[in-house]
Amino acid sequence: MRVRHKPWARDRIAEHPEWVIPSPETHAGHWNEVFAEDQPLHVEVGTGKGQFIINMARKHPEYNFIGIELQSDVLVMALEQALETELDNLRFINGNGEATATYFAPQEVSQLYLNFSDPWPKRRHAKRRLTHERFLTEYQKILAKDGTIQFKTDNQSLFEYSLTSMSSFGMAFTEVSLDLHDSELAVENVTTEYEDKFSAKGQPIYYLQARFR
Repeated sequence: MRVRHKPWARDRIAEHPEWVIPSPETHAGHWNEVFAEDQPLHVEVGTGKGQFIINMARKHPEYNFIGIELQSDVLVMALEQALETELDNLRFINGNGEATATYFAPQEVSQLYLNFSDPWPKRRHAKRRLTHERFLTEYQKILAKDGTIQFKTDNQSLFEYSLTSMSSFGMAFTEVSLDLHDSELAVENVTTEYEDKFSAKGQPIYYLQARFR
């Protein structure tokens, strides 16, 4: 994601520790103390400008949501949107998706979302893909026994790679769609910014839901 540098972004984020949680690793094991209600925790890795996570929090007040985004220049746009809401079931982490096992305690997360992550198309960069086994190993630590991963992409190669990677890891697929927007799953689907862009061009959206055995 190429975004214009915002030299004020870090200061703006620092002004709102009630939204973007400082030192997230200190909350591992007791994240629900950050929220108004003790509810199942859903986490998005790579939350971007926040459209998905904010609308999910609106649609599902029965869950608590955390969006993780590494780039402060991007996260600040999600923060600005959040500031216009009164959502008490939404928080953000300005951090790396590789650190999920330090942010959350074992089995603390009920649902994990991976939406339109970087495909890293070159073979030598495969370890950077969010569905590579080194990431799956970390996700397995934090997901509850009945927890699932939901994955969406417009990139067919990344989708095929993810199916293979997850299958090799021993995961079970509970839902798979080669055209999410032309399926019964579309009724409950909440879109991302990229998803709207690609779908408008007629590109199919690939989707899967999987769990660890």
